[in-house]
Amino acid sequence: MDSLFLPFLFCSMILSPFVLAQTKSTITIGDSYTATTSTSPWLVSSPSGDFAFGFLPLEDTSNSFILCIWYAKISSKTIVWFANKDKPAPKDSKVELSADDGLVLTSPTGDQLWTSSRGLSGRVSRGVFNDTGNFVLQDGGSSSVWESFNDYRDALLPYQTLERGQKLSSRLKENDFNLGRFELFFQNDGNIVMHSINLPSGYGNENYYETKTIESNTSSAGIRLVFDGLGGLYILTENNEKLNFSDGSARVSTTQFYLRATLDFDGVFTLYKHPKESSESGGWTPVWSEPDNICTASTIDKGQGVCGYNSICSIRDDKRPTCRCPKWYSLVDPNDPYGNCKPDFVQAACAGDESRKDLYDFEVLIDTDWPLSDYVLQKPFTEELCRQSCMEDCMCSVAIFRLGDSCWKKKLPLSNGRVDNTLNGAKAFMKVRKDNSSLFNPPIIVKKDDRNTLILVGTVLLSSSVFLNLVLVGAICLGTSYVVQYKKKLRNVGKSDATMATNLRCFTYEELEEATNGFSKVLGKGAFGIVYEGVINVGSVTCVAVKKLNTFLMEEVQKEFKNEVNVIGLTHHKNLVRLLGFCETESERLLVYEFMRNGTLASFLFNVEKPSWELRLQIANGVARGLLYLHEECSRQIIHCDIKPQNILLDDYYIARISDFGLAKLLNMNQSRTNTAIRGTKGYVALEWFKNMPITAKVDVYSYGVLLLEIVSCRKSVEFDAEDEAKAILTEWAYDCYCEGAIHDLVEDDEEALDDMKTLEKLVMISLWCVQEDPDLRPTMRNVTQMLEGVVEVQVPPCPSQISIQYSLN
Repeated sequence: MDSLFLPFLFCSMILSPFVLAQTKSTITIGDSYTATTSTSPWLVSSPSGDFAFGFLPLEDTSNSFILCIWYAKISSKTIVWFANKDKPAPKDSKVELSADDGLVLTSPTGDQLWTSSRGLSGRVSRGVFNDTGNFVLQDGGSSSVWESFNDYRDALLPYQTLERGQKLSSRLKENDFNLGRFELFFQNDGNIVMHSINLPSGYGNENYYETKTIESNTSSAGIRLVFDGLGGLYILTENNEKLNFSDGSARVSTTQFYLRATLDFDGVFTLYKHPKESSESGGWTPVWSEPDNICTASTIDKGQGVCGYNSICSIRDDKRPTCRCPKWYSLVDPNDPYGNCKPDFVQAACAGDESRKDLYDFEVLIDTDWPLSDYVLQKPFTEELCRQSCMEDCMCSVAIFRLGDSCWKKKLPLSNGRVDNTLNGAKAFMKVRKDNSSLFNPPIIVKKDDRNTLILVGTVLLSSSVFLNLVLVGAICLGTSYVVQYKKKLRNVGKSDATMATNLRCFTYEELEEATNGFSKVLGKGAFGIVYEGVINVGSVTCVAVKKLNTFLMEEVQKEFKNEVNVIGLTHHKNLVRLLGFCETESERLLVYEFMRNGTLASFLFNVEKPSWELRLQIANGVARGLLYLHEECSRQIIHCDIKPQNILLDDYYIARISDFGLAKLLNMNQSRTNTAIRGTKGYVALEWFKNMPITAKVDVYSYGVLLLEIVSCRKSVEFDAEDEAKAILTEWAYDCYCEGAIHDLVEDDEEALDDMKTLEKLVMISLWCVQEDPDLRPTMRNVTQMLEGVVEVQVPPCPSQISIQYSLN
């Protein structure tokens, strides 16, 4: 008997700590847990063991973790709540319970990755994990001061509610816990809606689902969404009526199944079930979902749709979408099946392509459409004319023929692609290349001293009749004369006009006058001219910005015009505004740029509501990369000389694009300095402009330093009407804040920035290096980008001389 008892006792001693670790459901102040792969993954579990709370390694890595709550008894470890969604926790990160801040997650170096302090309503004494999957922080009187059930992510559990003004946000991908593209939002008017958002700005598109609670027969609005213990989802109204949100007949017993309602990364809100007993086969299966067909329900006017650009969305039996690329198209990112598709063939140019039928064919798709990519409707039309029209139009990528007489032509990129059975057999003619060869034939180069050419010409002359010889000689003379005159004309154009080696379009004044509706809509005004909004048609309707230069400054205008056309036309970078064309008459100079829908950085920054911290960081990096290109990477170095928020534009995706090279000073690559007249804008101008010092690219670095502080603080560089005189000059105030250890004052109540103090401090230090009085102390833009990206460590900056600040304001 004793011999049997001793092994049992020994096993019990070994297993007991492991069992206790799994069944512990309460933690106290000071308790902590470290993310490692060698111990039990959880800090606590619910009393039943159904749920666990702790660290799980992220997919495809064992050195990055997420602090989360998951179903512990099923093999899939389905996560239902997570803390550090955008900041993975490195191995050996620690979560600790604090009386003042609640749960605090820190990295091995001590950086705070996440805390529950934002939602705390009192001082914490303990943490309790209950069987509903709700982790609760309690005060000394056992009242809740924070709950995971009130810190919403992408899922709801039975017994959980969603209050008015709260939302669920999808993940970016199935196993990517960053903020995704879809939201379920309980509006204050009592309606529950679902819509997509345009990342990273957070701008919400039109709703693709609405409950329309206030339009129902109820006498009061909804106040909360309830997920009850019987598996039902209903809206509770102000007068205690219950309106079914889910299918009332789709209730599932919570005693036999685990349940969760999740806003999936593809925008579908789905109620799932999973059998509790191991004897029951099957994983998570959908019970009910909304909308029925997200491919057709979600049509985004200013975005890509459920699937990426040029992709096609189709709905599966489980009402989840599948995305696929059309034939002869492939994914831009092979690891993202929901991403954008690109053509696997060379696209056509709009000139010199007379044999399209030899180059192209059509892939025919049935009941497939990209409804918002139309640029022309032709009606009445036949199917054959529809095909022919698209074939002959270099802008046409797809033509949709339906309704018996209607032809919609569409251009790339194609958005909101879907299979739609309500189109009743509509045909999509998708233009694809017959092969993958280049569209452009290599130029024929004839050398002046080509002996074979001379021999060929001599042979023709000697073998022909006298009459033909005379004709041929005459033709050669005329041809030579024409070529000489043409080359002379080109040389003159190069001297007086902008050269067209940059593939820019030359517009007539009448074309631009018509495009801008008589120059009626002003986008902005500057020292050298006025910018108007316009629309041009180059096979498709395109919005443009037309800059009309001031003609009373003719000498400066002419020089400005040449710089912009000859220099900008040769530049190409995603952080620069692209020049599309020009117009030059005896009395007018105009430049045509691509149109930036989101306006200037100034109007974006200096607003009532601050842009997101993440988006501001993206903009700061984009401007730096654009300047690096101008200074070091394009064929001829360009100094911008007027970097400021008004000259930074934002495209459809809020990518920063540097504009207005009108004040740029062009240098050859073998030159390093130039002396010129003072240029730029007060508050952004470096000291060397006022000291008759050589002007280098470091003047742009100075202006970037000021701009970077504006991006950080969302305030202007100079505010003379500031209540506190010490804050009037941003660069001076920033240095004072840095020296006093109070850089948080620069962002005031910006919680996103305050949660990222390490980056905030780095940006302030970089900006202080950039605004040094001595140009030699300033970093190059390459150094700046390296510091922003963390490749180079940022050292402690010296004090920028206040002399330069005073000069720049005078």
